[in-house]
Amino acid sequence: MKYGYARVSTEDQNPAMQLAALKKAGCKTVFKDKVTGAHVKRPALTRCLKKLETGDTLIVWKLDRLGRSLRALIHVLDGFKQEGIKFRSLTEAIDTETPTGRAMWQMVGVLAELERSLIVERTRAGVKAAQKRGVKFGRKPKLTPDRLAYAREMIERGTTPTDAAKIIGIGRATLYRGLQREAA
Repeated sequence: MKYGYARVSTEDQNPAMQLAALKKAGCKTVFKDKVTGAHVKRPALTRCLKKLETGDTLIVWKLDRLGRSLRALIHVLDGFKQEGIKFRSLTEAIDTETPTGRAMWQMVGVLAELERSLIVERTRAGVKAAQKRGVKFGRKPKLTPDRLAYAREMIERGTTPTDAAKIIGIGRATLYRGLQREAA
């Protein structure tokens, strides 16, 4: 069965051109949303994806109607591949039923992998540069040297370690670890 999905970004946009192209492509049922692509909830797309079964084909007028980011598209289309669902984009001439369409989709996948690799590389370089500038990553320690000294004073005056930890706002185990580090 061929299903279509159409989306327009705003209420004043008209999906007529998409709907006509999808009907011409042989879609018996067309799901349509009127929300931005960045919008997380696209109820018609959710219904459409639930309806698709092995052997079905999802047809869209243009790739960006299905998802705004390349990562989101890759995720959806990889799911289709695993479930045996075919995909077709009319504008970009991607059709996973043809060798050329599959090759085009593999090229999109290669570009997405390159994009992911570049993002990871830039992130690592940014972290290293920040560390060289003295930026500390992670959560700030709850047990500062001042708080540890205050807790030690309280314990020396007879307060139990459990009560001392509660007073300075840390867990008992955190206090014990701090006291052990200090003693070592």
